[in-house]
Amino acid sequence: MDISLRCWSLTDLDNLVKYANNQKVANNLTDGFPYPYTTDDGKKYLKIVSQDNPVKVFAVIYDGEAIGSIGVFPQTDIHRKNAEIGYWLAEPFWGRGIMVKAVGLIVDYTFKTFDITRVFARPFGTNKASQRVLEKSGFKLEGRFEKVLYKNGRFMDEFIYAIRKK
Repeated sequence: MDISLRCWSLTDLDNLVKYANNQKVANNLTDGFPYPYTTDDGKKYLKIVSQDNPVKVFAVIYDGEAIGSIGVFPQTDIHRKNAEIGYWLAEPFWGRGIMVKAVGLIVDYTFKTFDITRVFARPFGTNKASQRVLEKSGFKLEGRFEKVLYKNGRFMDEFIYAIRKK
């Protein structure tokens, strides 16, 4: 399976819009991820993510095609040795182990690029697939917060998974 991460490009716009414009994808992300996902949303996203140096948000590439996104977000102040990751994958590619590979790549990149000792992720309690991705990637469940997220008119649990630099 040929999985890699690379900088987003304007040439990825069509794939970004095609795959991001999915209610099932949006349901597992913050409200900052719009649905429906329009060409204008995609252009704004590509402009924002292209400004980071070092790069923090990458396209997930499968067989040469951008099929998702993954990013690392270093924290500040007393949390400065930590970075959060976030990701999404196009629905046609779910269940193939692609995101496990992408998470491994972003964790390696994070520990090599930033002065970070812990990488964490905060999947929704309802997102069992994302929890499995993190567990398969070596992340440990550190906490569960009951009914702290409010999405689509209902409260949900939030889980905290993390992996530490060896």
